[in-house]
Amino acid sequence: MRFSIFSFGAVALLAAAPAVAQDAPMTSPAASPGQDASSGTVATGPTDAAAPFTITGGATLISDYRFRGLTQSDSGPAVQGTVNLNTAAGFYVGTWASTIDGSGKTPALTGYGDAEVDLYGGFTKTLPSGIGVDVGVLYYYYPSARSGLNTDFFEPYASVTYTLGPIAAKAGAAYAWGGQDGLDFTGGKDDDLYVYGEGSIGIPTTPVTLKGHVGRTRGSLGLVNLNPDNHSYWDWSATAEAVGGPLKVGVSYVDTSITSRYVPGFRGKFNQHLGRGSTVLGYVGVSF
Repeated sequence: MRFSIFSFGAVALLAAAPAVAQDAPMTSPAASPGQDASSGTVATGPTDAAAPFTITGGATLISDYRFRGLTQSDSGPAVQGTVNLNTAAGFYVGTWASTIDGSGKTPALTGYGDAEVDLYGGFTKTLPSGIGVDVGVLYYYYPSARSGLNTDFFEPYASVTYTLGPIAAKAGAAYAWGGQDGLDFTGGKDDDLYVYGEGSIGIPTTPVTLKGHVGRTRGSLGLVNLNPDNHSYWDWSATAEAVGGPLKVGVSYVDTSITSRYVPGFRGKFNQHLGRGSTVLGYVGVSF
C-alpha cells in the first residue's frame, strides 16, 4: 500500500503520497499534472517544424524531490532525467525518471523501491493566438517496489496555456480513476483529482524567469492530513530560474496546507516531520 497508518491514542490516520515529479523543476509532462511546478517543463511538442520528429530531454540534480508539495526523497537530493520523442503533428511520447526513498524514511513510499519511472504520451498544440493545449495520459511505475505491493497507476491530464511576450499562464488538471490497485488505500474504489494554476514572467534583459504555482489535491492522494476524513490539501511554490544555453539553475520555496500541529510521537510539527511542510530547494540541470 502507498499509505502507512499511524496511531495517536484514539486517532488513526492514513498517510500517503504519490510520486511523480511535482514540486521540483519539472522535467516531465507530468508537468501538466502538477509536478509541482516550481518547475520548468521540458517541451513535449515539436521544436523544428521541418523535421517529422525530434528528440528532446535533459537531466536535473535537485536538493529535494517534491511531488505536489510532498517529499519523495526523505528531504534529500534526487537525480532526475527525461527523454521525449516529439512529432511535427504535435503527438509525443516520453519517459521521466527520478531516484526516490522507499526505505521507510519517507512513510508514504515505504516499499516503493529507489526509483520512480513515469511513462507518458499525448498531444500538444500551440495556436498563433498564443493559446496552447496539452492532453495525455501518464503511468506511474516503480520498478524496484517490494514484490506484491500495489504501487502503479494511470493518470490522464490536460492543460491550457496562454503566452504573451515574457508572460505565460497555465491551468490544468489530472484525474486518476478509482479501482486502480495503486490508489486503493481505504478499501474502496479511490479516485484522485489534482487541479492547478501557474504563472511565469521573464525579467527583461536577464536570463531569469519568476514562476508561481498553486494546486489542490483531493481524493486518494489527499489522505496526508492529520484528519483522515479530510482527503484534500493545497500546495504552492515560488521559483526563480535562470537559463543559459542548455544549462539551468533555480531555487524554489515550496509549502502546503497540511496541518502544522504538534502531535505526540513526532519530532516537532506534523507536516515538517514527514516532509510535507515548507522548504527551500535548489536545482541545476542540462537539456538537449
